[in-house]
Amino acid sequence: MLGGGGHCRSCIDVIEQQGEFRIAGIVDLPEHRGQSVLGYPVFADDADLPALLRQYRYFLVTIGQIKRYAPRKQLYEAIRDGGGELPVIVSPLAYVSPHARIGQGTIVMHHALINSCASVGENCIVNTKALVEHDAVVGNHCHISTGALLNGGVIVEDECFVGSGAVVREGIRIGRGSVIGCHEKLLDDIGQGRTVK
Repeated sequence: MLGGGGHCRSCIDVIEQQGEFRIAGIVDLPEHRGQSVLGYPVFADDADLPALLRQYRYFLVTIGQIKRYAPRKQLYEAIRDGGGELPVIVSPLAYVSPHARIGQGTIVMHHALINSCASVGENCIVNTKALVEHDAVVGNHCHISTGALLNGGVIVEDECFVGSGAVVREGIRIGRGSVIGCHEKLLDDIGQGRTVK
């Protein structure tokens, strides 16, 4: 697992629930070596990737993505170009239609839903309770954040972030590298000190 922050912890939970892979350890910043994340050792940093690629077969990029897609993309490409495999990870609590397509290195988190004839590219995060509706297309290196809704036929080009609670109307195209903020009404309510129900 490449990255030891908050998104890593969420990924660990999904992988443990899925039960298909065993986590060997975490690659993080040199100063974090020797620490642990949910009981798994931080045993390497980026400089160790060539050696790790000779020792291990499967890798997952577990750093988050909000405004910057580049760190996730760079790690993904380093693993792919070095001969490592980046599996698709799907929470057993998610639903992915058998008629949908998901690219390598993508993780589908708890209670996400990817519907019929939808397509999600490589190295993406489809986060908790996100919806990718029928015939929607998500490009590579995208993060569809918690509770975001992509309605039918939406196209999200490569390297985009769609924020928490955002609702994208059917048929809309989101251009490459776009950042769509989280639901503004919720931000306004929270900013005014009101309880959001």
